[in-house]
Amino acid sequence: MQYDITERKRAEERIEELAFFDSLTHLPNRTLLRDHLKQAMTAGQRSKTFGALLFVDLDHFKTLNDTRGHHQGDLLLQAVAQRLTASVRESDTVARIGGDEFVVITGNLHGTMEEAVAQTKLVGAKILAALNQPYRLDDVDQHSTASIGATLFWGLETSSDDLLRQADLAMYKAKAAGRNALHFFDPAMQAVVFEHAVLEAGLRQAIRENRLVLHYQAQVAADGRVRGSEVLLRWQHPERGLLAPGEFIPLAEATHLIVPLGYWVLETACLQLAAWASRAEMAPLTVAVNVSAQQFRERDFVDRVLAILTRTGADPKRLSLELTESLLVEHAEDSIEKMLALKARGVGFSLDDFGTGYSSLSCLKRLPLNQLKIDQSFVRDILSDPTDAEIARIVVALARSRALEVIAEGVETQAQRDYLEDSGCYLYQGNFFSQPLPPEGFEAYVQRGSHDRPASFPAFLPPGEKGVS
Repeated sequence: MQYDITERKRAEERIEELAFFDSLTHLPNRTLLRDHLKQAMTAGQRSKTFGALLFVDLDHFKTLNDTRGHHQGDLLLQAVAQRLTASVRESDTVARIGGDEFVVITGNLHGTMEEAVAQTKLVGAKILAALNQPYRLDDVDQHSTASIGATLFWGLETSSDDLLRQADLAMYKAKAAGRNALHFFDPAMQAVVFEHAVLEAGLRQAIRENRLVLHYQAQVAADGRVRGSEVLLRWQHPERGLLAPGEFIPLAEATHLIVPLGYWVLETACLQLAAWASRAEMAPLTVAVNVSAQQFRERDFVDRVLAILTRTGADPKRLSLELTESLLVEHAEDSIEKMLALKARGVGFSLDDFGTGYSSLSCLKRLPLNQLKIDQSFVRDILSDPTDAEIARIVVALARSRALEVIAEGVETQAQRDYLEDSGCYLYQGNFFSQPLPPEGFEAYVQRGSHDRPASFPAFLPPGEKGVS
């Protein structure tokens, strides 16, 4: 009988633990956090003091999970839990509410807002410093940082849900400011969040209802022949008209919609590539598709690209994937493995935004690239800024040394085009030749023949198209 009572008691304790504590870190979970937060708010109302809620989110945690495995990720979460607990007072609460998200509640702060803010900043700084130290995970050193959003509470004036929402918003502000930082909630954030929510809902609907369209900007050789095109996404918004990528891609990245969006772009471009294969003047042309960091880091990226090529019947040799310099340098080994797998099937690779601040030449030498792209930020002032001109020449020289093709984007004038040719660059993209065009406009442009002079844009632009890239 005594044995049965003991076992039942252990079972009850286990059930309680599962109900109120995180099984991995043994910290309070979201349910217990709400209870502790209500207690802190009630205590603050009695003592007439402020309290603070800090929302802590690890930076680039998904990358660690994807590249090193979930076991390493779990070890990091356990270490973070220990450091957070050691960074605050025993009376404070540290909870894990899911994934790489933690919440700290610190109560009994000063009775004035200014002093309470200062105290919260000190707590946040201590947490950031603790989490910024190297971690030893399975005999491997790992570095990690965190972004923190903070909000103050005074008694029961604000609901616990609203406090969590405020701190979450502030945390994303810290992410946007460069990560590894603390940011306080500002009421003005609510309006921005509402606008983003409306835009996000519209974007999800646009994907479902096929309101996205692809335009193609010509890539022209020095002899005037069109060699290919770059795909540029547009959103046909029901109220705002045709939106350029800069108006919705940042939101797509923040909400992870960039991944399904990226595969939609790739499949649609491959369908167009397959359709053009039956037309003599279009068949030799390549199509370049930008790939986001989030999409490229997906574990099944290679398999999904190959499946799209098989499904659409597009020729892999006519497809070029544009990757950013920072992505490839940050995750070199994984990048090389994926690139080699696709290159073995004929897919080409172009390095986009080269020279904009991340260069690692030793890493670059190992990447199986086909092309380097001179960023438009250098082309823009190439005639007036000696530094930009020198960078363009260096990119050309580097491409030559590795037997890579080089293309300049953002070419707007005849003088820029001529300077680039004199510098050894013989492939160009920009509004000097053609704005981004819908498929039928691009087809008509190609049929015109030689393109060593600007296109007559209006002939190919449908009503409402502004041609912005």
